[in-house]
Amino acid sequence: MSEHADLPYRPCAGVMLLNARGEVFVGQRLDSVVEAWQMPQGGIDPGEAPLEAAIRELGEEAGIAPEHVQLVAEAPDELYYDLPEDLIGRIWKGKWRGQRQRWFLFRFLGTDEDVNIRTAEPEFRAWRWVEPSQLPELIVPFKRDLYRQLLDIFGEPLRAHGGPVR
Repeated sequence: MSEHADLPYRPCAGVMLLNARGEVFVGQRLDSVVEAWQMPQGGIDPGEAPLEAAIRELGEEAGIAPEHVQLVAEAPDELYYDLPEDLIGRIWKGKWRGQRQRWFLFRFLGTDEDVNIRTAEPEFRAWRWVEPSQLPELIVPFKRDLYRQLLDIFGEPLRAHGGPVR
């Protein structure tokens, strides 16, 4: 049992953004020292709906305007991950043991020129489109199971909107 088991999970929204080729947007975090790529995600503000948070995070992290996305699917349940013990207390001011996330699958209606990671408070140093099946190997190890779950949850709409998932 973790010594941090009494800490709550941080409420968060995540976005799987799918382009017309069936590829998913990932960014490389500015604050990461490892070669890890992730999908946009961020905290849900008090009183904010998860969908609103997801759209806001897309703007804040990728510079993508709401008119350039279309909601395809929403994960029916929250997904959880725990931080590794050595990170608890070092991030989020030690208030959280991990995250509970609401995930949304969006179709990207824009072009690559509509992506701008040089936002007011940048979070990514680079971005690219990847095959959905690559997601678990690109993310930090403690989020791999969550990304595998997302591929299962969004498997049907991913196949319908962009081709094979695995």
